[in-house]
Amino acid sequence: MPSRPLAVLFDLDGTLLDTMELILASARHAFDGYEGGPSDAAWLAGVGTPLHAQLREFARDEAHVLPLAERYRAYQREHHDRLTRCYTDVPATLAELQRRGHPMAVVTSKMGAIARRGLAWTGLDAYVPLVVGADDTTRHKPDPEPVRVALDRLGYPAAEALFVGDSPFDMAAGRAAGVVPVAACWGPFPRAELEVAGAEHFLDSLAELPALLDRMVGNGARLSALGSRPEPRQ
Repeated sequence: MPSRPLAVLFDLDGTLLDTMELILASARHAFDGYEGGPSDAAWLAGVGTPLHAQLREFARDEAHVLPLAERYRAYQREHHDRLTRCYTDVPATLAELQRRGHPMAVVTSKMGAIARRGLAWTGLDAYVPLVVGADDTTRHKPDPEPVRVALDRLGYPAAEALFVGDSPFDMAAGRAAGVVPVAACWGPFPRAELEVAGAEHFLDSLAELPALLDRMVGNGARLSALGSRPEPRQ
């Protein structure tokens, strides 16, 4: 049984913050007048990966990626506060985890500055001061590097941590890093897709997380070792 509270890592968009309309509106603005831009569904399918990686899927040429990113980010900055809110049960849940002594971090494919702006705007920075953003690593989700960087900064091993996220990229990164992947089922990805990506637990709201942590510790078992987990279905 862990001798200290488990570390809890969170994705940001679609997990702690409801920014789906901001994400979609920013993409629509970036591709306005651009032949072959993505549908909303196609853009949402890549949420959880870095912006430039998403843009490359739809840009006609590599030279178009940077201008598209600049248009996206300009709209995002201008409309950020209007279209950013946290999910209803998030502040109280994070406050409870903080009270219990769980160290917490955000692991996001957003750039660190805009991620911290979202946390500050919603007041969540009072509970989650550590952010690992796209500019903190050379590899990004679904690669495990961002999760490992967060664990290193918290001073925790993977065996004493879990990662709550809403995308298959979160599940894959958490699994590869050796932490327990926990699916946030209120984001844009269906539960079945998160299960295939390796999710071990499923939450219908963040308010269910403290009880899940209690069950993990109460069972007296070390967080499941990577080698003992079933391989995700292909």
